[in-house]
Amino acid sequence: MLKGFREFILRGNVIDLAVAVVIGAAFTAVVNSIVANVFNPLIGALFRADSLDTAFILELPTTEGGVAEVKFGAVIGAVLTFLIVAAVVYFVFVLPVNLAKEHAEERRKAGEPAPEDPETELTVLAEIRDLLAAQRTAGSGDGDGDAREARRPE
Repeated sequence: MLKGFREFILRGNVIDLAVAVVIGAAFTAVVNSIVANVFNPLIGALFRADSLDTAFILELPTTEGGVAEVKFGAVIGAVLTFLIVAAVVYFVFVLPVNLAKEHAEERRKAGEPAPEDPETELTVLAEIRDLLAAQRTAGSGDGDGDAREARRPE
């Protein structure tokens, strides 16, 4: 029983998953910090509010004499936060990594000879046609070509 548990824990997939969770948590902290400390204050300055949670509030009277608040700013803030997080992830992390991969791939390919075009059905059929034509012309001088011509339906 302990042997099976040890094999399960030491599998590469479990270790990779654990590393991914830890890195993901650290990555989330970095992205949230960028959004909270850079972009949210800029947006708040544009709307003259500490945050969008306090902007665009619609107060509606309730039947009990109280006030219900509809916070459109909070919804807008959540949507903007999502878009900002997506933009930060893309432009700060994904785009540079993709560009680095492309650059490394180009450097690797620069040292390799260009690959030949793969054979297509058309090139294979053209080769077969040329071989058959060569056999016909070679076979026409030995008398067999006439026999083949006689068997061919018209």
